[in-house]
Amino acid sequence: MALHFQVLIIGGGTAGIMTAAQLLKNKKTNSVAIIEPADTHYYQPAWTLVGAGTYDFKKTGKPMSAVIPKGAKWIKDKAAAFDADNNTVHTASSGHITYDYLVVAPGLAYDFSLVPGLGQAMDKGVVCSNYTDPQHTWDVIKNFKGGVALFTQPATPIKCGGAPQKIMYLAENHWRKSDTASKTDIVFATAGTIIFGVKEIAKTLMEVVDRKDINLRFNHRLVEVDSENKIAWYELTKDISAGGCVVMSGDDDGKYLDETFQYNYKNVKVTKKGDKYGIHYDMLHTAPPSVAPQFIRDSKLVNDAGWLDVDIHSMQHKRYSNIFGLGDVAALPTAKTGAAIRKQVPIVVDNLSKLMQSNTIGKQSYGGYSSCPLVTDYGKMVLAEFDYHNNFTPDPKLKQLLIKDSSKEHWRLWMLKKYMLPYLYWNKMMKGDNV
Repeated sequence: MALHFQVLIIGGGTAGIMTAAQLLKNKKTNSVAIIEPADTHYYQPAWTLVGAGTYDFKKTGKPMSAVIPKGAKWIKDKAAAFDADNNTVHTASSGHITYDYLVVAPGLAYDFSLVPGLGQAMDKGVVCSNYTDPQHTWDVIKNFKGGVALFTQPATPIKCGGAPQKIMYLAENHWRKSDTASKTDIVFATAGTIIFGVKEIAKTLMEVVDRKDINLRFNHRLVEVDSENKIAWYELTKDISAGGCVVMSGDDDGKYLDETFQYNYKNVKVTKKGDKYGIHYDMLHTAPPSVAPQFIRDSKLVNDAGWLDVDIHSMQHKRYSNIFGLGDVAALPTAKTGAAIRKQVPIVVDNLSKLMQSNTIGKQSYGGYSSCPLVTDYGKMVLAEFDYHNNFTPDPKLKQLLIKDSSKEHWRLWMLKKYMLPYLYWNKMMKGDNV
């Protein structure tokens, strides 16, 4: 006989746990189950600090059994497929589970095939990522003795798009203290055209980049990693000669270009091969290419881009009214962060509760709020809060912390990142409180 629940949640991450906790705490239902195969729940926002050697990795995880809300059934299994027309989820080993209402929040999956060579190189030698193994990142940073330090990211959506920058700023700070900075050229290569999408934050970050003497490479789409020869290969998304950003000469395949980067970056070697440009590195930090999990992409629940097709304001699925989606898997045009989930969950819970009670959703609307705590040094941080339109939307509560302008670096914001946010996460968000 199939298991049946009034509310079935796929995913035991931030979105799934917080949704279940709020439904139960507010007594909206007493029939909730969470499908989640992992044994450990991680507070991943702290992994940036782990990668910089200033946070204990062990403190970022708790047993999944400890965070599953009391009253929710934990189905320790993988969701494998949907039959949304019959309100059914098929699992890897627990059979099929039926529901009245479904919340889809399984997070992201990594697809290393999108950047050939990266999967084989990741978390080995001088290639590292805070997204996958922040302890290895710290090993790479603290053992780095100089050369070209390349920080980059794929062109796919990733968790917290600012994360590849944060670890770069902290690494520079560490190397400066250890006199390695004078022997190091730091390069940040991204497919984007600006450092950050919110102009107030971008202004501050450009000042940070200038202070740290970081070489920015915009319009660089990472397409391959050759770990044996320590080369990251890029396709340029527009003519690099436009705007005077890069001066290159020489066009013989496989040879170093005579000139590489402007200013004093003469130690950064660039190889041209066909339409690709390879940056030679001595250490590489990147993020893995991210996609929706395969069982999501194979379902009828996705849009043309392969993400869960939900209304961007109500988070209700566009074709199945009894399905809601939120978090990283949802097709929402905002940053994929835990802070975004913090604002999405109350709206999903309200809409779902009203749908169960009166067969119509509520009037609350998600405006795309997300937040990216951008640490810029040990002891300094900028807090980027924004909406769907990239409007800077700082939380008024920051004034209680005596922070007048969170677009500027402040030590109090660092304290918020390192101490207050982890506390709020474990003791408030995971308990079903709105924060």
